[in-house]
Amino acid sequence: MLQRKLQELVVDKWMLQLANTPRLSDSVMDTAIALTKMNVDCLPILGDSKNPIGIITNRMLLDAFIHGGHDEPIFKYMSREDFSIICSDDSLLDIYKLPYQYFLVVNKEHILVGMLTKNEIMKGLSIYIEGINQDLHTTDILDIILNSAYEGVAVVDKDGIIVEFNEAYSRFIGVDKKDAIGRPVSEVIDNTNLHHTVKSGISERGVIQYIQGQPMVVHRIPLWKDGELVGAVGMLIFEGVTELYRIYERFLEKTVQNRKINSQKLFQNTKVSNSTIEQIIGTSESVANLKRMTRKVAKTEATVLITGESGTGKEMFAHSIHDLSHYNQGPFISVNCGAIPEHLFESELFGYEEGAFTGAKKGGKPGKFELAESGTIFLDEIGEMPQMMQTKLLRVLQEKMFERVGGVKQIQLKARVVTATNRNLKEMVLSGTFREDLYYRINVIELTIPPLRKRQEDVPILIAHFLTDICKKYEMAEKEITGEAISSLMGYEWYGNIRELANIIEKVVILTEGNIIDSHHLPNYIKRQHFSPIPTLSPINQLKKEEDNKEKEMIVQSLEESAGNKSKAADKLGIHRTTLYKKLKKHGLQ
Repeated sequence: MLQRKLQELVVDKWMLQLANTPRLSDSVMDTAIALTKMNVDCLPILGDSKNPIGIITNRMLLDAFIHGGHDEPIFKYMSREDFSIICSDDSLLDIYKLPYQYFLVVNKEHILVGMLTKNEIMKGLSIYIEGINQDLHTTDILDIILNSAYEGVAVVDKDGIIVEFNEAYSRFIGVDKKDAIGRPVSEVIDNTNLHHTVKSGISERGVIQYIQGQPMVVHRIPLWKDGELVGAVGMLIFEGVTELYRIYERFLEKTVQNRKINSQKLFQNTKVSNSTIEQIIGTSESVANLKRMTRKVAKTEATVLITGESGTGKEMFAHSIHDLSHYNQGPFISVNCGAIPEHLFESELFGYEEGAFTGAKKGGKPGKFELAESGTIFLDEIGEMPQMMQTKLLRVLQEKMFERVGGVKQIQLKARVVTATNRNLKEMVLSGTFREDLYYRINVIELTIPPLRKRQEDVPILIAHFLTDICKKYEMAEKEITGEAISSLMGYEWYGNIRELANIIEKVVILTEGNIIDSHHLPNYIKRQHFSPIPTLSPINQLKKEEDNKEKEMIVQSLEESAGNKSKAADKLGIHRTTLYKKLKKHGLQ
């Protein structure tokens, strides 16, 4: 049955379209026309014997057009990677495990008969699960899917209680599998309707569900046995839906000259609001934990203190809290406390009435707290705030009321307050330069952003981002960077953090002749650094040790801040208490 499903998927999509499949000698323009007619985002490229030898995607075509390759043969831009050639009688369960995005389907003579994407393979599996009979839709099939699935899979019984929960889902939402099984699904997964699926028996495919503030595409499939509804399967099939929109937006930007009016209308109808948290770049465990905590605290009214060195991205996390909270319909007002003269602090924050002081504007002026109404006010570098203003700010946070300078009318605080600092406020409290009661008022939740030198595994992905962004900014051909140069950059201490890295990449992009950036193009003070090169073939042990050390640091810090209360420490870390106990045992902290 699984083989038949693969053949049906191929026939449905390709039976009438193979005649338009581009050949190796076709031009970029002809291939683009064929891709547009077929309304797909990727096409196979055929050799002289109609055998598939590569693929071409929207992104590759855009790159060809950008570099003036309209009339050049398509083989110059096609890819020979990220696809697998499979036979039309292969099993879905076999090809599902292959780590490719595209699958070129051939017959026994190795002639192309169709093409499938990873998502279409997933769709075939979900259809199979839905239509499977009572003898085959049992534990064996579910185990196969659960154990091999990269996407999140959850199974509930007729009462909406989770009975199966795979590791992919566990990693994404930060709930241990053992803690999820046996609990109502509505308590574990945000905005789920899976408990309703087991009541209605109606399947849903490709619906949007917001989980921890991110839009996801999910399937919900009821399970039947002997005519009775016994449970349901939920499948998280596409975690990066916003990336799909970004690709689509870039495509529209390139085609807007040809169909400007229609493209603009379509763009307006399909564009989604991207949360700032999705723009925070980093794959390290510390960044992942911070994102999980950010999503959690954003849903609450708690005041948040973001700590970290300059250049680590504190404002992006503050903006993420705003975007993910119910204050996101209001403005995000950022105030740099270190840039305001002491005598202007009160009027800047609270505003002033007409005639309050010499030079006051006619009619007065609203302050930052008024401007942030129904939104978020971000007090950056709060450690620079004068002590007089610390007292007034404490009163505002306690009473949720303030007055303009020279005014008598009480104004209600209707904004969320988020603060940040690069200074050690605990030391300032001990030295008497920062009020202790204000410190505890603003530090209900603390998000500590680690410096870049403590998460070196994020350096390569940041380099790649800045290279693309800066080349686009200056309308230059995209440049590449060698492994030796990356090793040098990874060995540098980065006391200026991400801001310094962006500055260096911009400098070398501008000054480097040609399209290759090597280690000799880097500033001398970076090349002179003594460091151990990062192994390129087997970095797993080194990265694992670094991650363990970082994890241990965060746990110790959270326990100290929670006075040893493990429940509070687990909340600070954004993990379940049971998971914390396991990590305490792992690091010998019991």
